Formats: sequence, structure tokens, C-alpha cells
Amino acid sequence: MTGGFDLRDEPWIPARLLTGESARLGLRALFKRAHEIADLELPVPPAAAGLMRILAVITARIAADGEVRLDDAENAEDIDDWLALRLRVLKVGRFDPDAVDEYFDKRVPSGRFDLFDSERPFLQDPRLRAECVDAKGGPNPSGVNKLVMGRPTGINGAVLFGHFADTAPEPVPAAKAAWHLIAQLYFGPSGQCTPRRITTVRTGSGDAAPLRKSVSYFAWAPDLFTTLVLAVPSPQAEVDWESDDACPWEEDDLGAPLQPLPPITWPGRMLIGRFRHAVLLVPSPDGRSVTDAYLTWSTHEPPRQVRDPFQILDRRKDGEFQPREADGARALWRDLDALLLKDSRPDTQRPPSLKGLPRTLLPALPVRAYGFDQDGQQKDSVWFRSTTPPVLHWLEENDPHMAHHISHCHTSAEEVGDRLDWAARIAWKIATDTAVDLSPKAKIKLDARKPGPWASAALTRYWPMAEEEFWKLAKPERHADQVVKPFIHAAMTALDEAIGPANRADIRVARARHRARSLLLALLHPKPVSAS
Repeated sequence: MTGGFDLRDEPWIPARLLTGESARLGLRALFKRAHEIADLELPVPPAAAGLMRILAVITARIAADGEVRLDDAENAEDIDDWLALRLRVLKVGRFDPDAVDEYFDKRVPSGRFDLFDSERPFLQDPRLRAECVDAKGGPNPSGVNKLVMGRPTGINGAVLFGHFADTAPEPVPAAKAAWHLIAQLYFGPSGQCTPRRITTVRTGSGDAAPLRKSVSYFAWAPDLFTTLVLAVPSPQAEVDWESDDACPWEEDDLGAPLQPLPPITWPGRMLIGRFRHAVLLVPSPDGRSVTDAYLTWSTHEPPRQVRDPFQILDRRKDGEFQPREADGARALWRDLDALLLKDSRPDTQRPPSLKGLPRTLLPALPVRAYGFDQDGQQKDSVWFRSTTPPVLHWLEENDPHMAHHISHCHTSAEEVGDRLDWAARIAWKIATDTAVDLSPKAKIKLDARKPGPWASAALTRYWPMAEEEFWKLAKPERHADQVVKPFIHAAMTALDEAIGPANRADIRVARARHRARSLLLALLHPKPVSAS
């Protein structure tokens, strides 16, 4: 008989305590000791992004003042009442241990947090054993390598961590399998998947997971208790307030793949009810590892739309908004103005979770970002975790002068970066094309297919230097400074390093360098500038 793996009590979540020690905890201990925990230490950022949403909903179920919980729909009718309740919860400073036990042991049916429960394994669909079969009716699992993000498969051959082969798949420890189960449900691919037969049709394609290729931003407090309470989404959300809210492990029945999706409700289905994949883990006999897995589609119904509380929205060319895409080459400081400024700007909307934060906590709150640089289908590039210094006291509603100063610093850095890219391309053209007219008023035409190596090399050097200058400028006493100048100096240094000292001895390279530096220095006196 297969042993279970109860996520309530098995030590599967890595954390760092306020004492600096590392620990592994189950859900029960995590909530009971949240006030003693400094940080989560999941090494898989997409799993951490999903886990934070799961923990936020459980927090709403557990955190209360008296008989009124954070997920109380009646209290949520008035946002001021809900914010006042949140303040009272925060003032207590920890979760009630009895409330934690009551939720995990009484309010949720037995077995629902067991990774290998025979009837309702955690966030899985046991029907896949019978529905994912080959033409002869035999089992047709996807393979354990398909479960673990970063392992190569027949479709995605990229290797992020380690080398594995489908011909000799390595079992995955159950704790690690839980991380990747969460990561797949939130960041899984679209397109071809293991076929699933429910009717006479055997369908083998699915849609992208709800957080695919995105980055999530959280207000990150000095202790996990405060972080989780602040992660509970505001009830100011466009959801169905007439229907009862439920998480997958709270639902009476498994979802119906061929039926319309249930309405989005707050906060459970809002954060844990938009999956497009179905997963089933195959455990080892002792229940300590996963030896195989089924990954397929869970629905082909149109997704229910709702604003994710932890994402920046950017306006597309067609006028609609979409979540900001994760970019492994883009540092977090370049998103700061989009996090600090109100939604008054026409092209960007900040995460709703950063609105209405308690003012007394703002000086101690950094922003934590979890992202996964992917395409919309099968390709995974790089995932990342990043944390700012405490910056949320500069939210526009709390300190408008600093919020706009931060925005000005970032805008200046981006303008200089764009100019550096252009200037380096001009320089390469001058240095390598003897037909270029070098007269002062001549316009130099660039071929986008031949950018040359200097632009990429210069930008690679520029952005780390720009970040250093940004944080030097991100101080109230620097508010009146001409912020563009340090970025120009960084750009000229990056340009020189990209060109290299040996190349600068050549007369054409020297002329090219001089022209590029002139284009950069022109930003000190803004006016229309041409390549001449």
C-alpha cells in the first residue's frame, strides 16, 4: 500500500527563521510559526509565486478578529471595514494556533492535503489514470521529466538545472514534486500535451497556465505572518459575489472538464481557480517520491477573466491591458515606478495588492518579485527571484515627490539606454562601412539586420552600472539633481568597454567613438538629434 504525503505536516516548505536558521515546515507549522519566519526559501521561483497565492487564500480562511475572518463576505462589503479588520489582525502579530488546526483538521475534508490521496490528491485529478490511456487502453503517463520544470523533455529540450533523460527518468522527492506540481499549474505550457479521453474524442492540446511568462510582485514584510496578511487580496475585485467561494481542496466534487467554468469568487477561485492543466502524480511504493506523472488539459472552456492582484498591467498596441511579461535580463529596479505610481498613467497599472497598505508598515516594506521568462507555448528560458530595499514608503499616495523622483530617475536611465543602443550601432556603422558619409550634416542609415556587436556589449555593461547610479539617486536629498548625467557617464564607460582599447587606436574607430559619445552627451541638452 502506498504511503501518504500529508502536506499539512510533512516538512516540504523551505523557510528561513528570524534567527537566521533554515527550516523545512509543513503547512500547519508554517502558519503556527509564521511570526518566527523571515522568508520562504523555495529554490523554484514559479513554485514560490504559486505557493504565495495558495498561502494567501489559507490566510484569509484562518486570520480573524473574534468571529470575523478576513474572507468574511459581509465584512468585505465595505472596504473601510475590511481594512480595519486587517489592521486588527496585524496587531495580534501571529495566527491563532487553534484556528490553524481547526481549518486543516475540521473545515477541510480528510485527505485533501495529501499529495497521494487515492480519492482527492492535493490539486490533482485522479481520473487521469483512466482518461490518459493509449490506443489499447493502457496507461499513458507523461513522464516525471515533464513534471519537473528545468528538465528536458521531448518538446522542451532546454536544460535549466541538471541533466536527465526520458529513457532513465530519476524519481523526484515528494517535497520537490509538490513544488513542481504548483509551478506547472500556474506556469505550465500551451499546445501539445498528453491526450485525455473523456468522450469518444481523445484530445491532446491545452492552454497556457494563468501565470505563464509573467512576474508577480508582493509587499514583503520582515516576518512571514505580516507578509501573508498583506498578500490577502482586497475585496475590491470584480468577481461574483453571489456564489460561494471555494478552493479546489474545499470543493465537494472534482471539476467537470467539459462544462462551463464556475464563476470567479473572492479570494479562493480568484487565486486558485483558474488552472488550465490537470496533473496526477504517481508515487513510489513508500510514498516518499514521485516516479511518474500525468500532465494534460483540464478544460477548453474560455477562461474567466479577473484582475490578478500581484501583477503590473501594460497597455498593448490594441489598447487592451496585459500582465507585464517576465524578462530575465531586466532588473527589478526598472519596474519601481510602475509599482509606486498610482494608476493615473494611461499605459500602466500597478498591482492592486500594493494599494491601501498600512502606512505604519511602509518604511519596512520591500517588494519581492518572482518571475519566469518563457514564451507563450513550450519554451522556458530562466526564472528569477528579486527583492528591492524597503521602497514602499515612496508609494505616490504616501510620498508623491519621491515617487515621481524615482520615476524620473528610471525614465532617464531608459532614455540613456535607448540612446546608447542607437549610438553604438551608429559607431559600428562608421567604423566598418567605408562608404559612410562622415560630413557633419549627413544622415547615417542603419540596417536593422546588421547591428554589430558593440550595442549588445555596451548595454550588457550599462545596465548594472545604471542600477548602481539609480540607487545613489534614489534618496530625498538627490531630488533636485540633474539625474540624467550619471547615466550618461555610465553609458560612455560602457561604450568604451564594448569598443575596447585596442580598437580605439584605429582612426575610423576613433571617429566612430567620438560620434557616439557626442550623441550621448546631447542628452544633457535635450533637442531633436540626428546621427550627424
